[in-house]
Amino acid sequence: MPDDDAMPDDNAMLGLAPAVASSSTGPATPYRVLARKYRPQTFADLIGQEAMVRTLRNAFASGRIAQAYILTGVRGVGKTTTARILARALNYEPMDGPAGGGAPTLDMPELGRHCRDIIESRHVDVQEMDAASNTGIGDVREIIEAARYKPVLARYKVFIIDEVHMLSTAAFNGLLKTLEEPPEHVKFVFATTEIRKVPVTVLSRCQRFDLRRIDSGVLAHHLRGICEAEGVTIDAEALSLVARAAEGSVRDSLSLLDQAIAHGSGTVHAEQVRSLLGLADRGRVIDLFESLMKGDIGNALVELREQYDTGADPAVVIADLAEFTHLVTRLKILPQAAEDAALVEAERVRGRALAEGLSMRVLARAWQMLVKGLAEVQQAAKPMQAAEMALVRLAYASDLPTPDEALRKLRDLEGTTGGGEAPSPRLGAPSSGAPTSAPQARSSGTATAAALQSAPMSRQLASPATATAPSAASATAPASHLALASRTETPRPAERPAEAAPGIRIETMADLVALASTRRDLKLKFSLENHVRPVAFEDGRLEIALTSEAGASLVTELQNKLSDWTGRRWLVALSREQGEQTVAEQAKSARETLLSDVQANPLVEAVLSRFPGAKIVDVRTTAEIPPALDDYASDDDLMAARDDGPGADDEIEF
Repeated sequence: MPDDDAMPDDNAMLGLAPAVASSSTGPATPYRVLARKYRPQTFADLIGQEAMVRTLRNAFASGRIAQAYILTGVRGVGKTTTARILARALNYEPMDGPAGGGAPTLDMPELGRHCRDIIESRHVDVQEMDAASNTGIGDVREIIEAARYKPVLARYKVFIIDEVHMLSTAAFNGLLKTLEEPPEHVKFVFATTEIRKVPVTVLSRCQRFDLRRIDSGVLAHHLRGICEAEGVTIDAEALSLVARAAEGSVRDSLSLLDQAIAHGSGTVHAEQVRSLLGLADRGRVIDLFESLMKGDIGNALVELREQYDTGADPAVVIADLAEFTHLVTRLKILPQAAEDAALVEAERVRGRALAEGLSMRVLARAWQMLVKGLAEVQQAAKPMQAAEMALVRLAYASDLPTPDEALRKLRDLEGTTGGGEAPSPRLGAPSSGAPTSAPQARSSGTATAAALQSAPMSRQLASPATATAPSAASATAPASHLALASRTETPRPAERPAEAAPGIRIETMADLVALASTRRDLKLKFSLENHVRPVAFEDGRLEIALTSEAGASLVTELQNKLSDWTGRRWLVALSREQGEQTVAEQAKSARETLLSDVQANPLVEAVLSRFPGAKIVDVRTTAEIPPALDDYASDDDLMAARDDGPGADDEIEF
């Protein structure tokens, strides 16, 4: 047994007492990493596992001690440590009491008779096995044989099997009978990171405890106590960075802290941790986020390049932007989240201000674009270029209204046209009720579209003076989503019913389909295209035949909507005649005719003969060809490019 000077402090809390302290008179002991030095020794030392501790405490107090336990969780949350503490609790005997006295308890104020040996993994009645290196039935057979005999010194024989999911199928099968009906003096404690790989027959015989990831705020508080015990000076932001980088793992956080202390020679600053982990400055990430929300892409690209030059990984910068977007969204929903101990002061203050100034729709769109951009950066051959393009998309999206804002503004513009002519299909519809000539409408289109685009974001975060009295120059400045919350979060007025347009005339099925499309009634538009066969058209009267797939209420629905949309009474009659083809059938027939005509073209025949097995899958007229494809619209260009064409099995699209 080691001397008393080598024993840990029994009154230590939160795992801050070293597992073994150096003797004041003996030779200097080798350095022990923080993860081993501050390993918890009692359930009081565990952090973040209150649910498990409460369950075990109640079970021990009532004598409902299970025969087997299985602990699962990510790496570094304390599975093996908890298993050893549980073995110590099962066999706890006070040092000053009689041998064999006491009872299993979670309250262990001081080291008992067996505690030292159990902590150091050398107790004869507490056997640990690493299933990663002992996977066979032979290793399990030794456990089964040892379980037959009573403990030598302690109250229970405890078998701890770490990484139990690594056992072979035969080993699991050999263990089942003993696990189901173990002797009264035997307890099993299993630990695993892959709970799904453990057979359900084993799981059903164990009490399962899922060890949670440690919250960043709790972890930062724990690390601060360790730094005070070690005499290390560390600032709050550095602690927050280490706690976040650990992702809920206590062991990972202590390993990172050990590395940071060595890097800073006993004094740890946030800049050193960022340099060590390749992270970006949180304050500069917030600056970058604000530039993007203002649409200032020039400043955003400069900021990104400066962070890259100082060692920040582009993918990490995009990930930090996404994380800050998530933080602002949480602060908007839960303002009390700003009290989280893991947040630095800049995140707490500036994040709260941004949460008040940005709408939920803008934050959701920014999150989606950043997540997509992060995947692109991680897969790109040149991550910096991909990161810049992701920021460009996000900055320019800040000038765009969300769909509901655009529709609401469009309704407002349509409502100002009053009676007379129907509203213009352009976004530049006149803003007054007086009739406007066609040239005037065309000239006002661009200005009105710009007003529609920038209206939801017209007032940026600014001082009270500039917010209450905007200048003429500011009215034409690029808009942004940093609008006041009073503008973006104003409750919507009740939507008005669709106004009738008396000037609409319907003479063909194409007119009817176009009207349904204009009114955004996609369900009716689909039914008109695929299920309606026109028989006769008159002003105010429509006679149709229906296909077998049409709904029973289509006729009534069409009649009511036509009356509402045109402001006149319509009669829709169902005919017994066959009727003409549906719009979809006509389009298909026209496409097939066009495809046949093109296939008979000598140039196309030459191309098809040049590529055996090729076929025409689509035909586009010159009016349908996008501007980017104009260079390939002529026959000469097609013939010149045929040597670089697709393979024999590819499809050709004209």
